[in-house]
Amino acid sequence: MLTLGEIAEALSLEFRGASDVPLTGLASLDLAGPQHLSFVSSKKYLRQLDSTGAGAAIIHPDWLDHWSGPSLFCDQPYLAYARATALFDDRPLPAGSIHASAVVDESVSMGANVTVDAGAVIEQGVVLGDNVWVGANVYIGHDCRIGAGTRLHPGTALYYGVLIGEHCTIHANAIIGADGFGFAPSSEGWVKIVQLGTVVVGDHVEIGAGATIDRGALTDTVLADKVILDNQVHIAHNVRVGERTGIAACTGIAGSTTIGADCTFAGMVGVGDHLEIADNVHVNGQGRVSKSLLEPGSYASGTSIQPYRDWSKNAVRFEQLAEMAKRLTALEKQLTQLAGATPEKGDPT
Repeated sequence: MLTLGEIAEALSLEFRGASDVPLTGLASLDLAGPQHLSFVSSKKYLRQLDSTGAGAAIIHPDWLDHWSGPSLFCDQPYLAYARATALFDDRPLPAGSIHASAVVDESVSMGANVTVDAGAVIEQGVVLGDNVWVGANVYIGHDCRIGAGTRLHPGTALYYGVLIGEHCTIHANAIIGADGFGFAPSSEGWVKIVQLGTVVVGDHVEIGAGATIDRGALTDTVLADKVILDNQVHIAHNVRVGERTGIAACTGIAGSTTIGADCTFAGMVGVGDHLEIADNVHVNGQGRVSKSLLEPGSYASGTSIQPYRDWSKNAVRFEQLAEMAKRLTALEKQLTQLAGATPEKGDPT
């Protein structure tokens, strides 16, 4: 249990109210009780303060008139909430030992306080930094390197030669270093292109459950420092993702595309191959990126949701756009000719 004063000190925030107010956890405004710390991330939630049972709230100083209870105040309440979650972290701790059922090659190099859980397989030439946690049934292929403080959750598979930085989190069943989709057509069928690169992941990267990151064909696939990937994201071969870029669930990035720093891709975005995406590009959900985006800013594509009756009519019209464009061009040409014609004497126009 923490007190309001202890939390304020840990987060370097000012507070209002008794410093010894006990707080046992975090909760949203609608679910919080007297033992909870809650937060207000936006003005649109201020009305919920009238009915919340929270024992204390993180709030912007400009909104303090809406709340008379104990409070922590700062200019970025949501960020303060994010940092507060670490104070209430109740996740299981690593055992600091190698489970008897793990299969670890004798050549593996391990730092201090490494944990290897049941059923894990670690192949020849692997290097594990200090405080690495290898979860149950994880597979780490030959010559992989895992930086200090990184955690691999159960079922993760790293193919050979993958390089993972420090303090990364890789969630369950992520696959890193599988072959990229490289095949050459021939008269006898597809000829496989052996993928000779690897995957290089920077420091403080988080990779979601079920994500797949393909190894490069000739050059490496690279995720820079502090990249975050949601669940079910696919990164194809030779893709490079810049620092602090965030990619949401079910997004797919096709091969050899370069993405800049501080970009965001919402859910189910599709990005084509061999494209260049500038820094600070933000693509809305289900966007289809079929060309390079060389200027920062927000982008969207597709049609918005609408009643089926309206959508079906508009879908027919969409298929007619090419013909309509031809007719419009012909009409514009006729108008131009009429505008440029010299009227004959007596012509009422």
